[in-house]
Amino acid sequence: MAIKIDEEACIGCELCVQICPDVFEMNSDEKASVKPGADEGLECVDEAIDSCATSAISKE
Repeated sequence: MAIKIDEEACIGCELCVQICPDVFEMNSDEKASVKPGADEGLECVDEAIDSCATSAISKE
């Protein structure tokens, strides 16, 4: 499954980066993005999805 980030919903709080820094980073627009080549299967990804205040992160 691929991680999808709704950039319109993302408020740039960086919580996902704090929870799962091996997968998430902030882009130049101060929105969350997935690091290239990141292991999207890490357990912390689900925690980041569940913790997102705006539900901007999902798996497809």
